[in-house]
Amino acid sequence: MKRFFALWLCCLPVLTHAADREWRFRVWLDDREIGRHRFSLSEEDGLQRVLSEADFEYRLLFVKLYEYRHRDEEIWRESCLASIESSTDANGKDYRVEGALQPGGFVVSGSGGETRLPECVMSFAYWNPEFLQQERLLNSQNGKWLDVTVSDPVPDELEVRGALREASRFRLEAGELCIDLWYSPQGDWLALETRTDGGRVLRYELL
Repeated sequence: MKRFFALWLCCLPVLTHAADREWRFRVWLDDREIGRHRFSLSEEDGLQRVLSEADFEYRLLFVKLYEYRHRDEEIWRESCLASIESSTDANGKDYRVEGALQPGGFVVSGSGGETRLPECVMSFAYWNPEFLQQERLLNSQNGKWLDVTVSDPVPDELEVRGALREASRFRLEAGELCIDLWYSPQGDWLALETRTDGGRVLRYELL
């Protein structure tokens, strides 16, 4: 399950008002609910602030087998990352990622050290379907810069909050990652599904 889961920075304005949009997901592992993942987006002065918070726990017969905590705060300008700061506890293994746009590129430090990337970088920004057009994406958990491929959309239907909805399904692949994503005809993110290392199904359902 593990893989599923700057001076310039100080000059950014702080966005503190209530979220303009919010996605709250119930998270399932096969047929068992294991937690929640919330995304909130607010906008001010041409910038977007996105906060992602995940909290999963898997137990078997009252024994905790896996725990995952993730918090990622990103600032975006015109569909490009301006900064990122994330922390993750993946079953006791800690990850931290920090990055900011600097002259000549986006500088990010993570588990692989410090890397200078192109000026316009996108993370796995599921909330923004424009990210499906990218050939490389930044992993917000470990700071790795990954090659990705995305399938053409496949017409589908999906049950969302008890109602059947028309949707388009995309398949995103990045190394060993394989993630199915569903979007409404208007581009609203509806669901996510992937498989863990052990072949179990991890899925997100909108609350």
